[in-house]
Amino acid sequence: METKTTVPDPDPDPESGEVVYSRMRWNTPLSEDHATLLLERLALTGCENVLDLGCGWGELLLRAIADVPSATGIGVDSNPWVVERGRRLAADRQLSERVSYLAADATGWTAAADRVLCIGASHAWGGSAKALRALAHLVRPAGRLLFGAGCWDTPTPSETARTMFGEEVLPLGKLVEEAVAAGWRVLHLSTADQREWDDFEATWRAGRQEWLLVHSDDERAGQVRAKVDSQVRDYVGVYRGVLGFAYLILAR
Repeated sequence: METKTTVPDPDPDPESGEVVYSRMRWNTPLSEDHATLLLERLALTGCENVLDLGCGWGELLLRAIADVPSATGIGVDSNPWVVERGRRLAADRQLSERVSYLAADATGWTAAADRVLCIGASHAWGGSAKALRALAHLVRPAGRLLFGAGCWDTPTPSETARTMFGEEVLPLGKLVEEAVAAGWRVLHLSTADQREWDDFEATWRAGRQEWLLVHSDDERAGQVRAKVDSQVRDYVGVYRGVLGFAYLILAR
C-alpha cells in the first residue's frame, strides 16, 4: 500500500493548530515523570477501555493504551484539528485499531468506561464542581477517574486573575471538597510545579514565537507579536504562582 506523505504548509496561519500546538507534548502543565506517575496511579492493568473527554490529541490516552495491550480507547474533543492530530499520532504508533477519536461535545457522551481521563476540560460542564458530578456516571464500578483542573495556589488571587479565569476556578481545598461531595474517594492528589507551568506556557507560545522569527516581515507579524507579548505579560504579572493545576485520581 502506498503511504501518503503530508507536506507541511510552508506559510501556515500563525493561529492555526499546526503552529499553536506544534511544540506541545500535551495541553496541560505536566512533565514526563509526573505523567508516568499518574498513569501508574490509574492502575490500568486489567482494564478493558479508557475514555478521554476533552482529549485534545490524546497523548496521555495513547500512552495509557500502549501500556495495556488488551485495552481500547476513545478520545472525544470538540476541536476537529486536534482530533485529526490524534488520529495521525495513533496511526504513527500502530494504535489505530485500538484507539478512536470523535469530534464532538464531550458533555454529550453517555457510555461509561473502566478508566476516564478529563484534564483541563471542566469548563465544558460549567466548572469543576459540575464536572465532578457529571463524570460520576461515566466511570464503571471499581473504575477510576483522572481529573485535572486549574485551581488557585493562593487564598487571595487578584481581581485581575479572577476576572481572567472566572469564578469557576476553585482553591485546591475547595476542589477536593467538591470531589468528596460528589461521592468520590481521593486516591491520589498532586499539583503541577512551577517548572511544569513554565514549560507549558513556553511551549504554548513556542510555535508562534518560531513563526515570528521566520515571518518577521509578514503583514500578520505585528498582531501576532502583540498577542504573544501580552500573553507573556499576563503570565508573569498576573497568574504565575497564582493559578495552579491539580491532578486527582478518584474512585467511587
